[in-house]
Amino acid sequence: MVEEVQKHSVHTLVFRSLKRTHDMFVADNGKPVPLDEESHKRKMAIKLRNEYGPVLHMPTSKENLKEKGPQNASDSYVHKQYPASQGQEVEYFVAGTHPYPPGPGVALTADTKIQRMPSESAAQSLAVALPSQTKADANRTAPSGSEYRHPGASDRPQPTAMNSIVMETGNTKNSALMAKKAPTMPKPQWHPPWKLYRVISGHLGWVRCIAVEPGNQWFVTGSADRTIKIWDLASGKLKLSLTGHISTVRGVIVSTRSPYLFSCGEDKQVKCWDLEYNKVIRHYHGHLSAVYGLDLHPTIDVLVTCSRDSTARIWDVRTKASVHTLSGHTNAVATVRCQAAEPQIITGSHDTTIRLWDLVAGKTRVTLTNHKKSVRAVVLHPRHYTFASGSPDNIKQWKFPDGSFIQNLSGHNAIINTLTVNSDGVLVSGADNGTMHLWDWRTGYNFQRLKLIKPLKYTERMTQPQKKLIQSAGNQKLSRERDFNECGIFSLFFFFFN
Repeated sequence: MVEEVQKHSVHTLVFRSLKRTHDMFVADNGKPVPLDEESHKRKMAIKLRNEYGPVLHMPTSKENLKEKGPQNASDSYVHKQYPASQGQEVEYFVAGTHPYPPGPGVALTADTKIQRMPSESAAQSLAVALPSQTKADANRTAPSGSEYRHPGASDRPQPTAMNSIVMETGNTKNSALMAKKAPTMPKPQWHPPWKLYRVISGHLGWVRCIAVEPGNQWFVTGSADRTIKIWDLASGKLKLSLTGHISTVRGVIVSTRSPYLFSCGEDKQVKCWDLEYNKVIRHYHGHLSAVYGLDLHPTIDVLVTCSRDSTARIWDVRTKASVHTLSGHTNAVATVRCQAAEPQIITGSHDTTIRLWDLVAGKTRVTLTNHKKSVRAVVLHPRHYTFASGSPDNIKQWKFPDGSFIQNLSGHNAIINTLTVNSDGVLVSGADNGTMHLWDWRTGYNFQRLKLIKPLKYTERMTQPQKKLIQSAGNQKLSRERDFNECGIFSLFFFFFN
């Protein structure tokens, strides 16, 4: 049997709806609770006592009260005499209406509060320790009553330039005030200045990468003219040109374990060159876009490359197999570095992050998000367990293995394209505006700035230098820099210590 539903008039239903709507919206739950004045006063009093109790009331000698005169003393705040000194000649007064703790940082409790008057020797030592200005300031204390005066009030005693104030209570000495020592900048190490030594011409496009042979006999450069050139380090003469890439060469590196040269470019290719036969012997296929950089592991036969496809790949040098694909970046990976210690792989990306990778697992250990702009350069210190990263916002130093932040190196206000550091602690940063800054690694002090030397003749179609990289070779420095002249030749700069 179906139960009949009681029918109501439209008038009744409308008023029921109005009542429900009123009950729903009449209470404003988001409205803040009104401030209770008594509760606020108690809260501030407790906060002042806990945080400023040790220094809120300064002791005042009796002689200071006599110097001010009876009129000023009557107008000043009331000084209370505690029961412990009744019936005796008062030798010392403690300003304020509350007991004081035995020293700074000590909570004021029934066990720690001090109500007895200091001895004669304490009063004398206090008079010696307090300068005249400090004595005058000490007379201005908290008002009587149940309320504390806020520490930020205008009549609060201002601290003076003193080392410390000592109060003696019994046989103990407590430091009441200790002025903070001003921070001092560590003294940077002196480094000899750098100067331009030689200009080498030969490439017909931007010089995008450079690497030095481990024996310091020759160095290799890669260019936008799709060639790789090998130069004699001492004389700067061209020894060999290698062709094979069909687009800009973005990275080159010479192996320390075998006579191999590795290169990568914007043609998505990664090549291994045999320097005994001067030809390509291996190709590493897998990247889906331009390959921006590469690095070799110092102890095992592993090659790591980074690409615009937002990944870094780990390759077995001998078998050409892709061991891991390091995915996690959300934009192009601009730089990659390897080391023997953990973490063994470090990448910097245009997504403004730096990732430290676990080589065995192929996963991210730490992600550093301090940079606000693209990270285009990362360099590892050859001796310290630290590294630096370069970005248009600034250069940052980090500590392994967890990527703890050390300091900022600010002042190179440009797009940092490259970083390098030598064993003497000289960090060099190169930017797209043709400038180089040299820094002391330990202190972050910028001790030298170098500006691009412009060619003698320019045309209206010429542009400003936009790329610069630095490479360290023992106690020498090599740099490559984009630089237009009338013939479209790009220059390679060679630096060394004076």
